[in-house]
Amino acid sequence: MTSLLDRAHTWVVDYVNVRHLERTLDWLLELDPHASEAAQLAALTHDMERHFPGPDEPRVEATTRGWGDPLYNEAHSKRSARIVAGWLREQGADPTLIEHVVRLIEVHEDGGWPEADLVQAADSLSFLETNVEYFLSWIPVGRYGVNRYDIFAKIVYMYERIRPVRARELARPLYDEAVRTILAWSG
Repeated sequence: MTSLLDRAHTWVVDYVNVRHLERTLDWLLELDPHASEAAQLAALTHDMERHFPGPDEPRVEATTRGWGDPLYNEAHSKRSARIVAGWLREQGADPTLIEHVVRLIEVHEDGGWPEADLVQAADSLSFLETNVEYFLSWIPVGRYGVNRYDIFAKIVYMYERIRPVRARELARPLYDEAVRTILAWSG
């Protein structure tokens, strides 16, 4: 029988930004090779709400506070947690595990305790590594009305929110490269 984590890999494979999810898990394991199953599942699935459009999906352009908008982050995190919890129930996962994964996904933008801080840091590391070009591709097509300065603000936000010292050290070269990419981008 395949493991729950293997099934989660299969579940996320069609997500438009699957590389970000996979690298979030990789970074989590770099930060903590003994990360719990719940933390690994949370890292791999934390953004899945974006794969399921619907009337309750949070909209970036509907916010006015920028990328770190707590209202958007809360709506995004809670919706992702709800969708992942439903999938985990379908897989027959233990209710205690589901609750643990849900708690981690609900705070993946903010962290709050050591394990949650690692999931958040892994998300930031993956963002800095994989998402800059992806976000820049939105500008020419007008997605979310973002511009280069908005994306620069997101890069700064994702770097500055990292609390674990080792994660911050690992993030610095990724952050520097992301800034260089933004400055060199000609659209």
